[in-house]
Amino acid sequence: MGKIEPRVGRLKRHRRVRGKVKGTMAKPRLCVFRSLNHIYAQVIDDAKGHTLISASTLDSEFENSLDGKAKTIQAELMGSLVARRARGIGIEQVVFDRGGYKYHGRVKAVAEAARKEGLKF
Repeated sequence: MGKIEPRVGRLKRHRRVRGKVKGTMAKPRLCVFRSLNHIYAQVIDDAKGHTLISASTLDSEFENSLDGKAKTIQAELMGSLVARRARGIGIEQVVFDRGGYKYHGRVKAVAEAARKEGLKF
């Protein structure tokens, strides 16, 4: 039996998580994706299939403020931004979707920063 490519393994884990995690209008899903250099988050209403809020380290709000900072610090800033945007449209509770990644490092930093800003999950 050969080694599973890391990306394929992550996608299998993500499908397994998505079978259990559903977002509704009352409690949408906070989905996290991380690439090698950036991190992205979306608040999604799965009932309608709409993205309500999105944020990433590529946003114009972070244009020069992320230079030279560690990726975990960047993820914390992005997590607090997505929480502020969600609370701005009246979302208080979400379901966290880690996207098949371990709840560790940048993914954990996004979640904890969002909790600190008042988002409940």
